[in-house]
Amino acid sequence: MKLTVGLSTCPNDTFIFDAMLHHKIDTQGLEFDYIMADVEELNRLALQGDIDITKISFHAFAYIADKYKILDSGSALGRNNGPLLISKRAISPSQVPSLEKIAIPGVHTTANLLLHLAFPQLPELEEYLFSDIEQAILDDKVDAGLIIHETRFTYQNKGLRKIIDLGQYWEETTGLPVPLGGIIINRRIDQETQRTAEQVLRQSVQFAFENPSEPYKFIKQYAQEMDEQVMYNHIKLYVNDFTISLGQQGRQSILTLLDKGNQIGMLPQIRETIFVD
Repeated sequence: MKLTVGLSTCPNDTFIFDAMLHHKIDTQGLEFDYIMADVEELNRLALQGDIDITKISFHAFAYIADKYKILDSGSALGRNNGPLLISKRAISPSQVPSLEKIAIPGVHTTANLLLHLAFPQLPELEEYLFSDIEQAILDDKVDAGLIIHETRFTYQNKGLRKIIDLGQYWEETTGLPVPLGGIIINRRIDQETQRTAEQVLRQSVQFAFENPSEPYKFIKQYAQEMDEQVMYNHIKLYVNDFTISLGQQGRQSILTLLDKGNQIGMLPQIRETIFVD
């Protein structure tokens, strides 16, 4: 059976998917075609409901919980790895609602949801490709920007400043790891194949952990301009024990995010069972 997989060009995704996409492990009869895209583009593809397996922001998942389930492996959760709100000049968190414009990496990103949870009142928000946000701030197109992925490691080198760490905000208010994104599978796929795909993905993650140099070629292919140290810092930040298995704490973190999003009116209420078991 052939399944279409959507993943981002970020090193954490290419790191965990390398083994299964390139048959470095037993894929148990499954074949994969893959699509590479920015996380917000992957969110849009999933919202259309056509892709079989894909990376998605947990924010976006709320809108398609009736069409997809979350796989136990492959998620990006953790501590000290949440999105940052940054600016060129010194701005305190209390000043954020009075700004004119903030750049965000996508309406359906978890970063945007966390921003709304932290600040019930916000100025105008403008979407940018995540990698363009730093420059938008430097060019004074926006007052502040919400950064994700590897830009966490580069913004200070450009003279930019942190206003608030939204991951730290989440951890302090909930005591849970930050639930950023996960891997989902289409409900139209039969349950046996869903479980097989889950097993294959877990083996792929474990293979990468045990053979960290193996995915290097695939990672570098899509992160050509990224400094090698930044690349590995990125992987270390977003790939951890929760990536192997969500566990009870990981699942609770996702459910809490979805519930809080519903409480502030940003997300629909979810009534379906959302995890592959």
